[in-house]
Amino acid sequence: MPQIRFLAVLLAICVTVGCKAQTDSQAVSDAAANRRIEVTVRSQFNIPQDYDLAIGARKPSKISSYDELPVTVSHGTRSQIISFLISSDGKKLARLETYDLTHDPASNIDLSGRPIRGNPNAKVTIINFDDLECPYCARMHLQLFPKTLERYKDKIRFVYKDFPLVEIHPWAMRASVNADCLAAQNSDVYWNYVDYLHAHSDEVTGADRDLNKSNAALDRIARQQAAAAKLDAQKLDACIAKQDDSQVKESLKEASGLGLDGAPALFVNGERINGAVPEEQVWMAIDRALRAEGVQPPPPPAQPAEQAKPGGGN
Repeated sequence: MPQIRFLAVLLAICVTVGCKAQTDSQAVSDAAANRRIEVTVRSQFNIPQDYDLAIGARKPSKISSYDELPVTVSHGTRSQIISFLISSDGKKLARLETYDLTHDPASNIDLSGRPIRGNPNAKVTIINFDDLECPYCARMHLQLFPKTLERYKDKIRFVYKDFPLVEIHPWAMRASVNADCLAAQNSDVYWNYVDYLHAHSDEVTGADRDLNKSNAALDRIARQQAAAAKLDAQKLDACIAKQDDSQVKESLKEASGLGLDGAPALFVNGERINGAVPEEQVWMAIDRALRAEGVQPPPPPAQPAEQAKPGGGN
């Protein structure tokens, strides 16, 4: 029996011993009510079948006509208590969540040392948790550059964070490490490398999908970008050979803390955008952020004139 259930049973025994014993009909009624609660919670929150639910004891809440009801969800050695509200008549279940407006993780993403594209002093920052092997990330990248940058010009800045999904993208980690090696010497070359990989991922993956060949291609492209910009080749080679992924792992840890489970994931002054959405939706978020900062967004793009229909008629 899982520990959480053992504790629940033990608590129930202690209550029975110390308080007035329940009648059989009361016990049946409570069991039926708890079953209805469990079924509702499982269906509404898509709780997997191999997770256990334990319905706790009601206690007074600050909401009129509702009691607080703790529900413990456990799986193996891990458990979490979720607080619900249940009406006094036992007919309605509610969930009330509170959010700390003074502590928003999305507004405290670590950008120290990250390359910036756009105006470094812009009031609106677009942060992209990016996977360099991800096709959806490549699509988003092509939307952001040059279209979005051209539209907003010096009103915005872009910062990319490492988010290689190594379970499905085998060369993404090395790509992130190599990109950071370039960034350590020159921010512009970092962006050149990122641009190239998002536009030529097939060149890296290769027809035979050989990881060693992919890694060699990543290193070759990094060296080509460095040579074009006259970077320190010896320093770059040492960095590539070392493959220190500690910085990337810190970024992955931060992504996990933000609840990210897929790429791309954008934050526009803290407002989250999941996935490669149409550029108009990104622009809506940027416009909101600009207005909040007292900056007037650019006018909407001119729509093409409707072409006259052929033929005509009366």
